Amino acid sequence: MGVMYKQSELSSADDLSIGGGSGNDLAGNVLLTKVEAVVNWGRKFSLFQYPFVTACCGMEFMAVNAPQHDIARYGCEVPRFTPRQADLLMVVGTVTHKNAPVLKRIYEQMAEPKWVIAFGACASTGGFYDNYATVPGIDHIIPVDVYIPGCPPRPEQIQDAIQLLMDKIQGGRAELV
Repeated sequence: MGVMYKQSELSSADDLSIGGGSGNDLAGNVLLTKVEAVVNWGRKFSLFQYPFVTACCGMEFMAVNAPQHDIARYGCEVPRFTPRQADLLMVVGTVTHKNAPVLKRIYEQMAEPKWVIAFGACASTGGFYDNYATVPGIDHIIPVDVYIPGCPPRPEQIQDAIQLLMDKIQGGRAELV
């Protein structure tokens, strides 16, 4: 998918000038890249999050947005409260069977490509709840890209999870829509 030129094609374009050089200098001024890599780089630094906050992990979610642990440096500072404008679903806290259809509907309304972070022990595995009302991990409802362990997880763990997701996005295959 990258753009490649033969040396003979570059030197034959004497009237073509990029960056002030002549056609003979063109070989040093051509940037060869993949469109896919550029698209993934843009997606990596523009994560629009949708917080699905249901329980006590919400305090740590608020702490990670505070100045000390500012996630704006990763490009996901402003939460979107409509799934049609978000591409990152952060499930924060316990999900009950009553909330499960709502969570699935929100996930289905999100535009492609979309990513999911399970925030804390309750979202990842059901936590210490072992009863009929709690979903034993949101991966029973929707696919999860990154799990954050802990009860509650520390803001540093959330930053690490966002960096892991960014690495996954950069290395992934971009689907141009």
